[in-house]
Amino acid sequence: MALLRDARLSAAIAAARAARAASRLLRAGGGSTVPGVVARRLDPRVLRALSGRLPRGSAAVTGTNGKTTTARMAGAILREAGIRTVSNFTGANLVTGVTAALVEDSDLAGRPSAEMGLFEVDEASVPRVAAEAELRLLAVLNLFRDQLDRYGELAYTGKVIASAFEHLPPGGGVILNADDPLVASLGRSAPGALYFGVDEPALDTGRLQHVADSKDCPLCGTPLSYSAVYMGHVGVYRCGRCGFGRPEPAYRASRVRLRGVRGATFVLSGPAGEREVRLRLPGLYNVYNALAAAALAGEAGAAMEHIVRGLGAFGGAFGRVERVLAGEREVFLLLIKNPVGFNEILRTFIAGGGARHVLVAINDNDADGRDVSWLWDVDLEMLAEAREEGLLSEMQPIMAGGLRAEDMAVRLKYAGLPVGAVVPGCGEALRRALDATPPGETLYVLPTYTAMLEIRRALSELGYARPFWEDR
Repeated sequence: MALLRDARLSAAIAAARAARAASRLLRAGGGSTVPGVVARRLDPRVLRALSGRLPRGSAAVTGTNGKTTTARMAGAILREAGIRTVSNFTGANLVTGVTAALVEDSDLAGRPSAEMGLFEVDEASVPRVAAEAELRLLAVLNLFRDQLDRYGELAYTGKVIASAFEHLPPGGGVILNADDPLVASLGRSAPGALYFGVDEPALDTGRLQHVADSKDCPLCGTPLSYSAVYMGHVGVYRCGRCGFGRPEPAYRASRVRLRGVRGATFVLSGPAGEREVRLRLPGLYNVYNALAAAALAGEAGAAMEHIVRGLGAFGGAFGRVERVLAGEREVFLLLIKNPVGFNEILRTFIAGGGARHVLVAINDNDADGRDVSWLWDVDLEMLAEAREEGLLSEMQPIMAGGLRAEDMAVRLKYAGLPVGAVVPGCGEALRRALDATPPGETLYVLPTYTAMLEIRRALSELGYARPFWEDR
């Protein structure tokens, strides 16, 4: 029986590798998902078998925003610690993508070259991945309103994620964002959960935005009282009725200083001590990603010195927060998915004051979410106000691209922002935006997911970037 299982596993790996090669040869994609589909059809136990052979087990990151960036940050830290990881670094975050990553890391006999699995996992796929991969650590970043046509309401998504906790092996750990009320409330289903959070009164926005998703207590439904609001519904909160409040973070960021598009600094405090961290990535949202990565890597065995070096050296994940040198110009890709993430990028622009050339590319394919009404919840008016106050006086008319370029242009117009060229195709929009960007300057591109893939492909075809499956 064991010989039969081994033969089936080897056949599944061989077929998956052939499928990956064919996918890349035919330019049908990077082969980040198809190999997993093929392998699972030939051997439904392939993920369980391969993950079970990793000496240090597996860890996963889930949540609405920041999965890819956080997983890659954690990978950079673990490399500093000398721990070899296998990851679905291309962003193929369903169970098939996780399987494909493990297949690529293994030889034909199913022996892994990595010591540990480190995966980003789609929120709806977490229970299945947890059950098959026997995750030892699971980090939950945040829960924002995103793709309601696929995920449904946030409370339901939270329940789906919490259902994965029972599949963690004995000793498995859950890492939660203390500052997101809904995420923090999941700790009720995970005794011994570890938390991360920000302590920086200077970042308090003073009010909940109208796009805040979890304004009420997840336990009793009473409106939460906030002593600090950092972004969306994320902050320091308490329920005056049932007493539910922000848990004490084991990993925290204090003395946070945001430096616009140039990055951020903060003091990281954790079980192993306290150190200053310098991030090359902009925005408070990346401080949260760094905190989650520090917590995950720290619980996986990385020392504080490895955490500081790994975070300091990390330069971004493809398309999410990525700088690409395009001849004499620079392209800065900043993925947008929902109102909260979009708002944080706008705040970064305002803080930095250097965003002159901007292209927003909106698609409405399945992976983006078909409903683009969320664009009307983005606070583009704060960008218009900043221009009127002279903070962004040099910003040029904003270009709109993608399948829903006209919708974006209408939204910009109603926000009182000047609209540049409106180009339905993402690749053509990129080329025209590059032509309009003077040499030596930066083009900021804000794309939805599939628009980002199209723009990334265009950059590759122009010779400015490698195909995404080669980006490690």
